[in-house]
Amino acid sequence: MNAPETQDLALYVHWPFCVSKCPYCDFNSHVRETVDQDRWRGALLADLAHEARELPGRRLGSIFFGGGTPSLMPPSTVAALIEAAEAYWGFAPEIEITLEANPSSVEAARFADLAAAGVNRVSLGLQSLDDAALRFLGRAHDVAEGLAALETAQRVFRRVSFDLIYALPGQSDAAWASELERALSFGTGHLSLYQLTIEPGTRFAALAAKGELVPADPDESAALYELTAETTTAAGLPAYEISNHARPGEESRHNLAYWRYLYYAGIGPGAHGRRNGCATQRHRKPENWLAALGRNGHGIVEEKAIGAREARVEALLMGLRLAEGVACAPDDLEMDAVARLSAAGLLAYDGARLTATPRGMLLLDAILAEVVRV
Repeated sequence: MNAPETQDLALYVHWPFCVSKCPYCDFNSHVRETVDQDRWRGALLADLAHEARELPGRRLGSIFFGGGTPSLMPPSTVAALIEAAEAYWGFAPEIEITLEANPSSVEAARFADLAAAGVNRVSLGLQSLDDAALRFLGRAHDVAEGLAALETAQRVFRRVSFDLIYALPGQSDAAWASELERALSFGTGHLSLYQLTIEPGTRFAALAAKGELVPADPDESAALYELTAETTTAAGLPAYEISNHARPGEESRHNLAYWRYLYYAGIGPGAHGRRNGCATQRHRKPENWLAALGRNGHGIVEEKAIGAREARVEALLMGLRLAEGVACAPDDLEMDAVARLSAAGLLAYDGARLTATPRGMLLLDAILAEVVRV
């Protein structure tokens, strides 16, 4: 956790407000029709100033505006935060400034103003190129609206990524192959491709419990994963992380900071951070976050020291998701398990860097449970 002083810093800005209910968003209580924009701009700037005091002498490599519905944040607020961040830290060459956006016509209409404010990359939540699948996923947009938003994004922003969800109930290899080929035809430099997971407490979990949703068979999910890796690699967007694919040089700098276990500052309600040997968490409820800012000058609800051993384990858990693997010493690993899994073709270890093979990525959760020495 003792990152060198010259290491680039990542900044995450969380805008908590949504304009409509989302079937799997855990911030549904934050739906607002109106927001006091001046108050919120000032509060976010104050939270940012606290992180700048904690992290002097750094340089920003990336900024990520997430949420919520961050694409509905006023461009003036986005510009003010970018300007303040640059004044505090300075920017690395070719800094990546990403905005997460839903593919609605309302949000796409704001893209030009957000680009003018300083955003140079957008991550678009398309999620599917099939209208029936979008209805199943509970999305408000249809394919036509999503593709119109993608076209606007590609015209406005220098870099564009979008996500899709696969391994849906009943989805065949052929159907996913066709959808993936269509996705690649749009020419973006980055794709995030996630298998559907059934998380406890979600609408999908409730449907599965009632027998109204049958999750994809694990063997079929594995076949779809391998198909995905083969197809994206052939198209020049290999997987650099278990679910993320990019042309060389177009990997998400911000997400790489997480996976490489670098320092990142998080501001806004519910935001997390890792810096100076500590994990930070902001108050989740907007009103509590604002109250904390008034009392303390920041929105932090918890700042927990992370021991050296815990940090090494966390770094291993994050880094093994990457195709490049993770640097780790033998003392951090259960070497008998590493040797056995390497012989099975699931891992590679050269004494300094541990890497999961493509086959190993399919079993990553089980592998981590065996090789991480806790």
